[in-house]
Amino acid sequence: MPTAVVVLAAGQGTRMNSDLPKVLHSLAGAPLVAHAMRAADAIERERLVVVTGHGGVDVEAAVAEIDDTVLFARQEDQRGTAHAVRAAEAALEGFSGDVIVLYGDTPLIRPETLEAMLAARADGADVVVLGFQAADPTGYGRLVLDLDGSLIAIVEERDATPAEREISLCNSGVIAADCATLFELLGAVRNDNAKGEFYLTDVVSLARGRGLKAAVIACEEAETLGVNSRADLAAAEAAFQARARAEALETGITLSDPGSVWFSLDTVIGRDVEIGPSVVFGPGVTVESGAVIRAFCHLEGCHVSRGATVGPFARLRPGAELAEDTHIGNFVEIKNAVVDAGAKVNHLSYIGDAHVGAATNIGAGTITCNYDGVFKHHTEIGPRVFVGSNTALVAPVTVGADAMIGAGSIVTSDVPSGALAVARARQANKPGLGARLMERLRAAKAAKRAGEAS
Repeated sequence: MPTAVVVLAAGQGTRMNSDLPKVLHSLAGAPLVAHAMRAADAIERERLVVVTGHGGVDVEAAVAEIDDTVLFARQEDQRGTAHAVRAAEAALEGFSGDVIVLYGDTPLIRPETLEAMLAARADGADVVVLGFQAADPTGYGRLVLDLDGSLIAIVEERDATPAEREISLCNSGVIAADCATLFELLGAVRNDNAKGEFYLTDVVSLARGRGLKAAVIACEEAETLGVNSRADLAAAEAAFQARARAEALETGITLSDPGSVWFSLDTVIGRDVEIGPSVVFGPGVTVESGAVIRAFCHLEGCHVSRGATVGPFARLRPGAELAEDTHIGNFVEIKNAVVDAGAKVNHLSYIGDAHVGAATNIGAGTITCNYDGVFKHHTEIGPRVFVGSNTALVAPVTVGADAMIGAGSIVTSDVPSGALAVARARQANKPGLGARLMERLRAAKAAKRAGEAS
């Protein structure tokens, strides 16, 4: 059956104490709302509607950058969760199928959990609620079940009887129902409560009153963690990283110190990759099978091919593309550059806005001088080139295949294929001058100290 997902992302998040809308705070290198969107994509949804409100323009711009097929609905006045879902009704016009309601500030819901909710719908439940067994249920709405395990009602704690407060099965807020049924029930929700708001939780009792069946799917409590404060954000980050590390180990990735490796939401790593301690994967990283990422590396927006070795202490910035069997060594930075198969950049070098040909060796301390203060310029280095240490390649410049560049050169003109380029001043030796200069400096230092002592 077709599925649509509505993500509620209208809240202000006052406890975040921030000018940034809550759902745009970063978790694992992506906005909170992106995590809910990713879960929605994993279940092959037909439509995705994001309901915005506070900071709506900024939220919509950020979401559109992630996925330009998303539909938007605006909740101008925040009048409760049912009111927020109803804002999505126009965006779902003509849709026939199931709707799942997610929250932009609840980033850890797994696609498998949503699949279980959809399976419960297929088994005959008209409304499916996601619940969890809370270690401490204080503050949560309780899920009251019938003897047959069906859901009778969601009771808020302030309205619960003493017996109901003993219930540890709690409401996550996530709900699934047939689209037409959901909006019919939402139309019957009233705001005759202390806050004067329209609550999505009222859908369950309304459904039961109409003879419809409501069911609960339970998940781990950690999945339902909502982010309402900076402390919650830190807890969610820790939970995400713990899950990502466990999944990495299970899929055949070696982590020598799992607790020190940090992943992003979209990190893709193949099997048999070896990752050393204190490695950070920023957004947009793909590492192919068999690569080695050594300790203290930072990667972002890059692609590392099979058999490549990176680090230790290397930085791969956006646009770095490493082909098979490349070697990027200690204190090397690569930015917006392609390094072809078998090339080596092993020590203390910066390669930016460049193409390094296959089997080329870049000596220690080499830099591509790519920026003139206004524009970036390209450096083209052919295959099998040997670049001596402490070379500065002043872009735009091309070094042809099989060329050599002498150490300490400043290359400002193209180097033909097969040529040797030496671009440095001729060395001049002045006999005895070094010793005389040193003696003079030492005498001056001694005189200065004597003057200070007096």
